Amino acid sequence: MTKAELRKTYLAKQLSLSLAERADKSRRVADNILANVKLSKISFLHCFISVERFNEIDTTPIFERIWNESPNVVTVVPRVNFQNGKMENLKYTAETELVQNTWEIYEPSHSNFVETREIDMVLVPGVYFDKRGHRVGYGKGFYDKFLSTCRKDCTKVGLGYFEPVEELISDIGDFDVTLDFCVTPTKIHTTQPGEKGIVRR
Repeated sequence: MTKAELRKTYLAKQLSLSLAERADKSRRVADNILANVKLSKISFLHCFISVERFNEIDTTPIFERIWNESPNVVTVVPRVNFQNGKMENLKYTAETELVQNTWEIYEPSHSNFVETREIDMVLVPGVYFDKRGHRVGYGKGFYDKFLSTCRKDCTKVGLGYFEPVEELISDIGDFDVTLDFCVTPTKIHTTQPGEKGIVRR
C-alpha cells in the first residue's frame, strides 16, 4: 500500500483511541523504551513533544522518567524553522517554558540549541511503520530531512501504537530514511541487521 493509503487508515485508528487507551499504550511504549535502552551510553536523546490533535503517543512519561532516573542524559526536542523547512534541536528540561507554533505544536520558547552531530538517539513519531523500518508520518518530510543529517551511528527509533504487519510501504523514495527499531506497546521490533549497542535485544 502507498503512504497515503496507510496514513488514511492508521491515522483514523490513532484518532479513534480513547484517552484511557492512549494513556495505557503510551505508558507501555515508555516502559519498553526505558527497559531496553542503555541510557548510560547516551549523552543526547532527541524526542518529540506529542501533538495532541493527532492523538500521538504521549512522550511525557519518557521525559519524566529520564529526568528523574537518568540525569546524565540531555533531552532535546525539535523546533521547525519555517524559513528553511528544517528542524532545529533545543534542550528540554522540566523547567522549560513551552509555546505553541503556527501548527499548534508545543516548542521551547528559548533558543538553547544542540548540534545535530551531538545526538545519539532520535525517537521519531509515526502513524505506521513496516517491518523494514520504513515510516509513514504526516507527509511534510521534516523528519526524513532531519534524520539524513544525523550521524551514521545515531540510533533511529520509531514510536507507534500499531504493530507492523506484512503490508509493506510500496512508494518508498530515495529521501526516506530507514529506522533501526520500532517500538510499540508490546515490543521492540528490530528492522536493521547488525548490532546497535544502545538497545538491548
